[in-house]
Amino acid sequence: MPDLLIELFSEEIPARMQGKAADDLRRLMTDGLVEAGLTYAAAAAFATPRRLALSVEGLLAESKPVREERKGPKVGAPDQAIEGFCRGAGVDRDVLEVRDDKKGQVYFAVIEKPGRKAADIVAEVLEATVRGFPWPKSMRWGDGSLKWVRPLHSMICILTDETGAEVVPLDIDGITTGAVTYGHRFMGPAPIVVTSFEDYEASLKRANVILRADERADAIWQEATNQAFAIGCEVVEDKGLLTEIAGLVEWPVVLMGEIDATFLGLPPEVLQTSMKEHQKFFSVRNSKTGRIERFVTVANIETADNGATIIAGNQKVLFARLSDAKFFWENDLRVAKAGMGPWLDSLANVTFHNKLGSQRDLIDRIEALAREIAPIVGADPDEAAAAARVAKADLSSEMVYEFPEIQGLMGRYYAKEAGMSDAIANAAQEHYSPLGPSDDVPTAPVSVAVSLAEKLDKLTGFWAIDEKPTGSKDPFALRRAALGVIRLVLENDLSLDISAITSKGFELNGSAEPRQNDEDDYSGMKERFELLAFFHDRLKVYLKDQGIRHDIIDACIATPGDDDLTLLVKRAKALAETLATDDGENLIQGFKRANNILAQAEEKDGVEYSYGADLKFAEDPAEKALFAALDEAEATIAPAMAQEDFTTAMAAMADLRGPIDAFFTEVQVNADGEVIRRNRLNLLNRIRTICLSVADLTKIEG
Repeated sequence: MPDLLIELFSEEIPARMQGKAADDLRRLMTDGLVEAGLTYAAAAAFATPRRLALSVEGLLAESKPVREERKGPKVGAPDQAIEGFCRGAGVDRDVLEVRDDKKGQVYFAVIEKPGRKAADIVAEVLEATVRGFPWPKSMRWGDGSLKWVRPLHSMICILTDETGAEVVPLDIDGITTGAVTYGHRFMGPAPIVVTSFEDYEASLKRANVILRADERADAIWQEATNQAFAIGCEVVEDKGLLTEIAGLVEWPVVLMGEIDATFLGLPPEVLQTSMKEHQKFFSVRNSKTGRIERFVTVANIETADNGATIIAGNQKVLFARLSDAKFFWENDLRVAKAGMGPWLDSLANVTFHNKLGSQRDLIDRIEALAREIAPIVGADPDEAAAAARVAKADLSSEMVYEFPEIQGLMGRYYAKEAGMSDAIANAAQEHYSPLGPSDDVPTAPVSVAVSLAEKLDKLTGFWAIDEKPTGSKDPFALRRAALGVIRLVLENDLSLDISAITSKGFELNGSAEPRQNDEDDYSGMKERFELLAFFHDRLKVYLKDQGIRHDIIDACIATPGDDDLTLLVKRAKALAETLATDDGENLIQGFKRANNILAQAEEKDGVEYSYGADLKFAEDPAEKALFAALDEAEATIAPAMAQEDFTTAMAAMADLRGPIDAFFTEVQVNADGEVIRRNRLNLLNRIRTICLSVADLTKIEG
């Protein structure tokens, strides 16, 4: 069984594309090989700035012969139908076989495909892979028609077995396969002949190329942290930056430089962001002072002066970059200390959405909503309103204009410089959160109030102008906003009336203007209903990750209080725990049986059996026991539900399993006596009523 080695050698591949490109190469090649009948034992793909490589182990030497039978048209069918069948099957008409079928005689084609050598299949699949490679962006060069992310220079394609290595011949627009690669552009440019993957990887390392991206990243991080530790510092961890830098170099050389003292007074986040975005530098923090004082850069070459010239050049460029940042910071501080008024005024000229007004209009709405929400979350209404008023002021600052990714964070600094409270300053930073499922949720009351207000305004605003998510399209990130509201409510254990708050949001967004007629009023109610349903759908997604089935959530949504998400989730979790027990699972069957019998009888008789069953008409001991069990359950469930003690209520409901099972085993509901029959149907109604007071068990599947 031979092993396959492929290398596609080109000019520099952008770091952000390398990981996916390696995965695509492995997927396209292995899928194509398997589809052609060549299975394999293992496959791995690799990427450096100048190459994609693939190693496939244990490949079949050739594909197995294939025999396929295809059923065709009936004998006597039109010639066109028969000829079309032959073309599709790839056979001549005179080799068709006639066989008896249920509906008469039909034609059959027997297609036999002989096995093919691995080299032939590999060449075919590789050409299709190269020509159809899914680069996000690609280019043509020279006179050829081939498109690649950067000019492609050479290809390795060899099969290696116990007899040696064989080059798989292939020519793609004048680029022919061989067994030759090249090492580092400057430190190992000579051609390298390889015979296997092991030889290939080892030869590259000798030529100053580390093939594996994770090995390059580990080498960078280890050397950077060692250098920082030696001088009493620590490297600020940034996995994304580490991955990017590992994609920029084939032979990482870690160098450390100093930040000029002029800039050490800048906020550390400004230093980090500027160095990361503009220079791809790691920040190095003084372990004692916590200040960012140095940086780490990674070169792609070893130099005679041990990188001194490189460091000097980087420090010069960094000085210019940080001079800009310092200028922005000092200008912004003057505005912040004056109360941020000019920033707020300028936001009146920045459009938030052409149907929802300016950024200043947005701030006014968030301020009003935050004031409404504040008492519910334990915040001072005036402080919450003040926080909402300045939460987005930093959008007009020079620093955020230069570095949009630190909006909110800079708002916290500016609010503190303006003399505002810690609660207001923190809300400026935290009101955007949570931005994703792994993002922390604010817990400070003022931050929670402003964060909820910001997300609820976005949802009600875009709902009011009919810009709702459709299918996979969600241009305004409304699903994320709804999930953010859900997490804020649940993780802070808030009792929030979503319907009431969203009504206020619709009013602020102008969708609750005085209605001219009933149709207009219905339209407004429809908006609110649809948004509540949207929250419920997002809640199902959120709870699914916690192992709670959608039908359990539906059973709880169908009961009163469905606009209090915290109560809804508590009820759903209690129901899920109950249904996980034998009593709970079997109770569902008893409930459904009672409900089905009752529904059929009510439809047949044209009456509703809800007038109360009377114990004096009970004849069977099991019937009397059910009366007693229902009385006991009702006495427990009603106060438990009133106190929102769902666990107790669910347990009491589950205890009905035994009496209900015994009743259906011993008692015939549709008795001969009409009085007895009606009394028993009314008894079934008690089962239905008591169970439905806890959750709508008709929604439970199975």
